[in-house]
Amino acid sequence: MTGSASAGLLLLRQQLEQPWFLVLAALGAVHVAAFAFRVLSHLALLLRRPKNLRRRYGSWAVVTGPTSGIGRSMALDLAGRGLNLVLVGRDPAKLKDISDTVSATHAAVQTKTVVLDLALVATPQGDEAMARLREAVSGLDVGVLVNNAGVAKPCAVYLHEADVEAWVRMLRVNLWALTEVTAAVLPGMVERGRGAVVNIGSGSTEAIPSFPLYSVYAASKRYVAQFSRSLYVEYRSKGIDVQCQAPLFVETKMTTGVAGSRKRRGILSSLMMPTSEAYARAAARWIGHGPLCMPNLGHRLQWCLCNAVPDRLLDVHRLRENLRQRALFQRLRSARVNGGLPARKQS
Repeated sequence: MTGSASAGLLLLRQQLEQPWFLVLAALGAVHVAAFAFRVLSHLALLLRRPKNLRRRYGSWAVVTGPTSGIGRSMALDLAGRGLNLVLVGRDPAKLKDISDTVSATHAAVQTKTVVLDLALVATPQGDEAMARLREAVSGLDVGVLVNNAGVAKPCAVYLHEADVEAWVRMLRVNLWALTEVTAAVLPGMVERGRGAVVNIGSGSTEAIPSFPLYSVYAASKRYVAQFSRSLYVEYRSKGIDVQCQAPLFVETKMTTGVAGSRKRRGILSSLMMPTSEAYARAAARWIGHGPLCMPNLGHRLQWCLCNAVPDRLLDVHRLRENLRQRALFQRLRSARVNGGLPARKQS
């Protein structure tokens, strides 16, 4: 028995000394170290004193799509940090509502509203609205730009099923408008030698290899990530921080029907899908910290987990989930056509 045990130990030692084993051990150690570094860096940022955005960048922030979801929460959070706001959206009544809310909760904060339908960018009406935006920010100490406005509709459809005009609208908002608004605000930042541009991208372009049935949406958000990274390199020497934030699911009106009620989903699901308020708090802390980030800790953990799963398995899982969403949306659309549900007004 003793001889057998000794032989086994000798064999194990020989295996451990093999080059292939040492290489695998080193790769495993690097992967674990990278995972630990991501988690520790996130925790360190949470413990660090928040950056004074007004002092670092300027006294005004421009927020697109501020009337609901992440945009509304970001606007309120920035107001809480003492930044005055230029609120850019297409619905005058909703813009007035968020402006009044900011004034009621933060009396010292000034607000301006600019009515601009970003889906009309690169049209005569859009050109007029962009001129109003440039006029609104002229002379202001705009330190932060949050390009939050985005379109995900049509949701969960095959490419050939959707009307071409729907894709055009999505691309105008997600690509063209984001680019034009950034170009409108950057000259003032360059002149002052400081500023921060935050572009809201999507974790669908970072954490997973594909996003089937949302192909155009995912492609448009990939543009946001690459656009942000290139601007980060271009403008860093000019004192301007450019960042793409790539959240996964955040609890908003857009995701409520897909993910279900927060009360039913429990604590773990709440960590994985934060409220827009929780996301905004984390997002503000990450401004100025690198060209790409996932501000929410739960999202970062999901990102790390996805990195350990083969792409093929992720593709299969995502297709199955998005087909489930497609069936859900088809039922909702059918119910609205038949009068079972009121049509939801676009925000």
